Amino acid sequence: MSGRFVQLTIHVLDSLSALLPQRNSPPHLRTGVRGEEEAYFYLRRHGYVIIARNYRTPRSRSELDMVAWDGETLCFIEVKTRTSRSYQPAELAVDYDKQRDLSRVARAFMRKIAGQPPLRFDVLSVYLEPGHPPDFVLFKNAFSMA
Repeated sequence: MSGRFVQLTIHVLDSLSALLPQRNSPPHLRTGVRGEEEAYFYLRRHGYVIIARNYRTPRSRSELDMVAWDGETLCFIEVKTRTSRSYQPAELAVDYDKQRDLSRVARAFMRKIAGQPPLRFDVLSVYLEPGHPPDFVLFKNAFSMA
């Protein structure tokens, strides 16, 4: 019950923020932020314990959208958001170059973690189609450390 309350509160605050002057961020960035917010609550509902969001290192152009525990497994989660399914599936944007960048950032994150827990890379596609509730497609163990 409290998780739903937190989610509702965040959605209300986001709606209220629309009344404030916007900083002219491009629509695709606003879509990505909303998709990551929806993904956060989706993953929580499915038992993930989120420990980091938007983790960056100075040496890489990529970031880890989310880092979470799924049981005993440490997961590095890449979130891809689309407003339509008509072009191509969102997960196809995680190509080899992106996987290599994410692996580099994950190695940096692992240096800060005690021990050597099992790890995996997940990709979560979020579809925010107008007039429909958010739809999610989760690909567990989508790729290996590059």
